[in-house]
Amino acid sequence: MRRYDDPVEVRRGPVGEGALDAGGPEQFLWRGRLWNVYSVVAHWVETGPWWQSADAQAVLGSDAVTTGRDLNAEREVWRVEAGRGVLGRGVFDLSFDWAQGDWRLARAVD
Repeated sequence: MRRYDDPVEVRRGPVGEGALDAGGPEQFLWRGRLWNVYSVVAHWVETGPWWQSADAQAVLGSDAVTTGRDLNAEREVWRVEAGRGVLGRGVFDLSFDWAQGDWRLARAVD
């Protein structure tokens, strides 16, 4: 699986046959190409890197410069199977950062 940190535009909607959840990624635009999502493989929420916070560094007694990241920062990750017509399919991790309000492509096997 290759790692990326590319911005993507995501259209949310129902995914797969008989889908009841209208909140998942239905399509995404990555590097000028439109990908259709055929199925959601997995869905989870990741917390922010708490170990880099000023509070954690203070407990450790470190004088290192901290990133100032929010302990409550979360991102929602959707692992999806998607394709571009007859060109085949791939598996992609799309993440939505709640603090920033944007979508990123994090990983891909295409």
